[in-house]
Amino acid sequence: MGVELLKRLFTVEEYHRMAEAGILSEDDRVELIEGEIVEMSPIGSRHAGCVNRISHWFSQRVGGRAIVSVQNPIRLGRRSEPQPDVALLRPREDFYASEHPGPEDVLLIVEVAEHSAGYDRGVKVPLYARYGVVEVWVVDLGRGVVEVYRGPEGEGYREVRVVGRGEVITPLQLPDLHVPVDQILGET
Repeated sequence: MGVELLKRLFTVEEYHRMAEAGILSEDDRVELIEGEIVEMSPIGSRHAGCVNRISHWFSQRVGGRAIVSVQNPIRLGRRSEPQPDVALLRPREDFYASEHPGPEDVLLIVEVAEHSAGYDRGVKVPLYARYGVVEVWVVDLGRGVVEVYRGPEGEGYREVRVVGRGEVITPLQLPDLHVPVDQILGET
């Protein structure tokens, strides 16, 4: 005889109240995914270096056309607030100080995966699609490739490409920006 376990799912507001009450601290590496508080993988030096390289490269090139947001929350509905490694956001005077950006504010999300490619691909990419994030890149450091997801449709994306060294990616929302995959992946 099977036993059905009931889960208590949290809203974004409850999640924030837990932080305000000290139940969660800024040092806790967690994010809210579909009502569940999920512990994020530790950040290794290769992962951190890749995130730094990507954010530096974008910061030098996007100017006032986008805000480069690093490991900050994106609010997706009532029960999700993932923290992508890098997000390019529509410019806003307050730099999103009054509220976290939503999917309509996102130009591009980049997730860097050193050990979390399966989670990023199987959980976060479908979540981003469900909420209409136009484009997501998953940098798979283990395989040395960038997976490009475009055109959200239901739980997935209409266009999925895998690009490798020697290739260039152009974000849909910033068509004059040509990003060399070698720049993203760094030294071999």
